[in-house]
Amino acid sequence: MIKIVFLDEYSLGGYDLSAIKSLGEYIGYDRTTPEQTLERCKDATVVITNKVYISGQMMSQLPNLKLIAIAATGMNNVELDAAAEIGIEVKNVSGYSTYSVAEATLGAALSLLRNSAYYDNYFKSGAYAATNDIFHSGRPISMLRGKNWGIIGLGAIGHQVAHLAEAFGCNIAYSSTSGVVREERYVHKNLSELLQWADVISIHSPLNAKTAGLIGKSELEQMKSTAIIINVARGGIIDEQALADALNNRNIAAAALDVFSSEPLHSSPLYSLNDPYTLLASPHTAWAADDAVKLLIDGIAANIKNFLLSLPQ
Repeated sequence: MIKIVFLDEYSLGGYDLSAIKSLGEYIGYDRTTPEQTLERCKDATVVITNKVYISGQMMSQLPNLKLIAIAATGMNNVELDAAAEIGIEVKNVSGYSTYSVAEATLGAALSLLRNSAYYDNYFKSGAYAATNDIFHSGRPISMLRGKNWGIIGLGAIGHQVAHLAEAFGCNIAYSSTSGVVREERYVHKNLSELLQWADVISIHSPLNAKTAGLIGKSELEQMKSTAIIINVARGGIIDEQALADALNNRNIAAAALDVFSSEPLHSSPLYSLNDPYTLLASPHTAWAADDAVKLLIDGIAANIKNFLLSLPQ
């Protein structure tokens, strides 16, 4: 029976892993530090990792390792060239979080435009109970309908966001980060044009040499003062200091972030904004709707099953 080791089970939020556990001799660790990784992978045929890094040097010391099953879509936590050279398969799971991330994006836009966090706090703080007024208009409330929504990165998630935003009555345009402009039903604009045109910008591109630091001081200055920006892709795409400055200086209205330059984010100007209601933040949870997590687990199990079927009988 093969040995399966999961290095960071906590990343899947305590969901039922029986579909994976039934495939071999299973050992799961809640969390694994870099110092613990090599020892825990010893004798494993299959290693499952979400964010624990596996280097080529480690792989060279793991003669039994045949498959690295990534519990995510992104594969930057494995030294892929080394794996290919050694002959270790690396399999990720794609598509499981498309709808979850798209819905999180729409939810963030609605929350920011309606200032939901402010009004929720106004109620829960006792301020509403302390007044005789039925209504309170402490911050503006806007609709999505009629807004210009600009999408940076029109992949699977970007397309789903466009579909949902259209249903709310938004005008859609996009900018390609790869430089490849395909035949699409949406208007393509270069990044500068998109930033100046949009009331809502959402980012759905990978982090690579072309997108690292893509949105910095000059880009944020091109946006409307009433515009919002949402990043559910990768944290390094937005310069966080430049974003904090733009929010503090009212160059843009608000931002929503689900990803950050380092995760967890221990120190950042985003923690000390002049107006905390200009930022809606979540700890990398846009992907993690329960249905999406279950799809991910099924995808990991399928990758391991396919690997097992490929073994000599």
